[in-house]
Amino acid sequence: MKILLTGGTGTVGSDVLTALLAAHHDVTALVRSEASAAKAAAAGATTLQGDITDVAWLTEQFATHDGAIHAATPNDETSVAVDHAAAAAAVAAFANTDKVYIHTGGVWVWGNGANLTEAEAFHPPALTAWRGEIEDLALGGDGFRAIVIAPAVVYGHGKGLPNLITSGPRDADGRLKTIGDGTQHWATVHAADLADLYVRALESGVHGEYYVGSNGLHQTVREFTEAYARGAGLPGVTSEEVDDTRARFGDALADALLLDQQFDNAKARTLGWNPTRSSLVEELSSGSYAVTADT
Repeated sequence: MKILLTGGTGTVGSDVLTALLAAHHDVTALVRSEASAAKAAAAGATTLQGDITDVAWLTEQFATHDGAIHAATPNDETSVAVDHAAAAAAVAAFANTDKVYIHTGGVWVWGNGANLTEAEAFHPPALTAWRGEIEDLALGGDGFRAIVIAPAVVYGHGKGLPNLITSGPRDADGRLKTIGDGTQHWATVHAADLADLYVRALESGVHGEYYVGSNGLHQTVREFTEAYARGAGLPGVTSEEVDDTRARFGDALADALLLDQQFDNAKARTLGWNPTRSSLVEELSSGSYAVTADT
């Protein structure tokens, strides 16, 4: 298929681009800069520069493709506008075409819980409370296949939220502080495993459905922090008071980072998905986030 991909050089999208090309899809990567265009072109994509928040223009671009994957995740003040524009463009461009649109969400919208599934009601922190309305827009279009993939905390290649762990403060004895008391579980997924889920959803995902992208490992923030400290030769870890975590990150991000989430990934596995990459614990202790002689 000829697919338009947003965010094709980002933490999520760069691996999605690689996976799409490996599956013999023809990919146009929508980028915002010459540097990103060069990176996407080097990976094998056709590149297109433009303003993703221009709905009319984006609708025209979507319409010339067999489908679109929205993997751009700014994680800043533009996030709402970017996500809304992509969903609105898909609804306009793909109506009654039998084409496919994949929208990227996130697991934080489900709030706290053990053995969470896609069927649970949303209980989002303030940081992601806006997602539901936009995802309803994407899934509510007519005559095309619309899917939301909700990635867990994405790791790999030394990128993403795990760097909040590795860059954490030390106490007077040199011990690395956890985020909060560290007992909270984070659902996680390697970027390369997640990319495989996008391809499978593109090819055989069911219209109107959410698919959580989580590797199914139920590990805690303390385990992650200990793994990095061990690899870095630090004297250990210590818990951080929640008030200190809030002061460090601000209430909105802290509320999300303090969520205790464990997900069942059975639904994603119905697509034949089988995450096999190294765990975040392994990546932190001896992988892409680990301290090396060159660090």
